[in-house]
Amino acid sequence: MEETFKDKLEKLANGEITEIKITAENFMDFQEAFMNFPQRKRVVGIAGHNGQITYHFER
Repeated sequence: MEETFKDKLEKLANGEITEIKITAENFMDFQEAFMNFPQRKRVVGIAGHNGQITYHFER
């Protein structure tokens, strides 16, 4: 079963993972899960090359 962005955001908030890497191709799918995530104000993204964004959870 493929892990959803909602699952990844929950793991990020729980400290199970340290970052989520999003590409330009899957940004819109991620954005929907991100906007519905209750702790989204603590999720910080850093833009990289070729439209890649790395998100981490600010503790």
